[in-house]
Amino acid sequence: MKSFWGRTLGLGMLAIFGVACSAGGNGDGNPPPAPYKYYAYVVSRYAANVSAFSINATTGALTAVVGSPFTAGDAPLSVAVDPSGKFAYVVNFLSSDVSAFSINATTGALTAVVGSPFAAGDYPESVAVDPSGKFAYLANAFSDNISAFSIDAATGALTAVAGSPFAAADYPNSIAIDPANKYAYVTNFLSDNVTAFSIDAATGALTAVAGSPFAAGISPNSVSLDPSGKFAYVANVNSDNVTAFSINAATGALTAVAGSPFAAKLHPTSVAISPSGKFAYVTNENSDNVSAFSINAATGALTEVTHSPFDTGSYPAFLAVDPSGKFVYVPNHGSDSISGFSINATTGALTQIVGSPFAAGFAPRYIAIVRITQ
Repeated sequence: MKSFWGRTLGLGMLAIFGVACSAGGNGDGNPPPAPYKYYAYVVSRYAANVSAFSINATTGALTAVVGSPFTAGDAPLSVAVDPSGKFAYVVNFLSSDVSAFSINATTGALTAVVGSPFAAGDYPESVAVDPSGKFAYLANAFSDNISAFSIDAATGALTAVAGSPFAAADYPNSIAIDPANKYAYVTNFLSDNVTAFSIDAATGALTAVAGSPFAAGISPNSVSLDPSGKFAYVANVNSDNVTAFSINAATGALTAVAGSPFAAKLHPTSVAISPSGKFAYVTNENSDNVSAFSINAATGALTEVTHSPFDTGSYPAFLAVDPSGKFVYVPNHGSDSISGFSINATTGALTQIVGSPFAAGFAPRYIAIVRITQ
């Protein structure tokens, strides 16, 4: 088991967004231009910056964006991108704030938003942007609460929501928001549970769901929801497993799936779900690999994929599945690199991308991927 600043800590969640568009020819017989560009943003807590990469949509290869890395605050731990692909938000653990950036859709470069950074609670670990792009939420680990902000659609600036911060349990460290934008789920690392909130769609305010918090495994570190919003999955660092929940669509309450928890390998730190909802991927930090699972669409139960786990670099922390569902990326904070994999759409098995691992900054931990319409 490893520790961060003298104690074992949970370090956030993943954020992946896609922006829909249609593509057509230009009428002169030439093929249409590529409709999307894909970018990956990776934070390095020790280098206090964000590395930006363009993603080759065919091969999955990563190429550093011109001007990368971009300066963040003190000990950045998590990054999220709004659904429009216009803004990126980075939580800075030691400076207790959030850096806001505008994204150049053509190049992927980041520019600080006017007024950034914005004050958060004590030692924030994770940030999530809701599917509407109207609100951002921060898990404040040392103040045991969630800061909620409204997002200025034109500038990306943040303004605290009335009533913020909202109480969670002991050491909140990861946030996921359901696709319908009705509920938010927060892992509480030191109380071994998940707090569920309903979201006021107009104001962004949070209200605890009846029966919340819901028991998870030991030291829950990451939570992710399937695209249908039917199931939630939690990686439990110190019980080496994944808790699976069904979500009550009417109330937001969580119920453990039959057979849960499901075994992972050593020190699972993060879980991500493929856009198809067919597969779940879990980083195992102390065994240097990724476990792959198929998801039963009816029950939410997990079954490990043949040949899983798949080797990564040293100490994989968090991971993300790209919005096309073709690739998985894993920052390795022990080897200063990013492992890239292609996904077998039928089996969920992973194969290393040519050129992987890709050089990253010092001790990269967290990654967010965005797909932007061109």
